[in-house]
Amino acid sequence: MLEHVQLIKADEQAMFAVIPYQEYLFLKEILFDEEKLADYLDYLHTQRVKKQSSKRLSLAEVKELLNLA
Repeated sequence: MLEHVQLIKADEQAMFAVIPYQEYLFLKEILFDEEKLADYLDYLHTQRVKKQSSKRLSLAEVKELLNLA
């Protein structure tokens, strides 16, 4: 998201950001709905964790670690 942002500067300082209209609508929808915002933040956190750890566990391993087996 926000790969296509145009910054408008005055005196070398960014004053405005222009984004595609569809991205604006998406951000507006998320920011005005607490549940959607929480879901999106959870999604971003999950993506960050996935990047940090490449190790994957099987369901059996997870159950064993959680003492559910």
